[in-house]
Amino acid sequence: MATTETTDPRATLRGGLPDRYLTPEDLVTMFSLPSVETVYQWRRKRIGPSGFRVGKHLRYDPAAVRAWVAEQSTLTDAA
Repeated sequence: MATTETTDPRATLRGGLPDRYLTPEDLVTMFSLPSVETVYQWRRKRIGPSGFRVGKHLRYDPAAVRAWVAEQSTLTDAA
């Protein structure tokens, strides 16, 4: 007799997604930035972590932010 494994589709969907995406305000807090405008300037100049829009809201993947921080550390060490 073969067993059929029932999988929760929500578990499959959540499979590599973080529990919570970061907001620009989260980045201000994390990096002690002067204001949210700094985050928006980074986005316009394409020098900050990559973000994406959800409707009118800007969000950041925590893994992308970590990768950006690691890249900045590497650039600083190389200089």
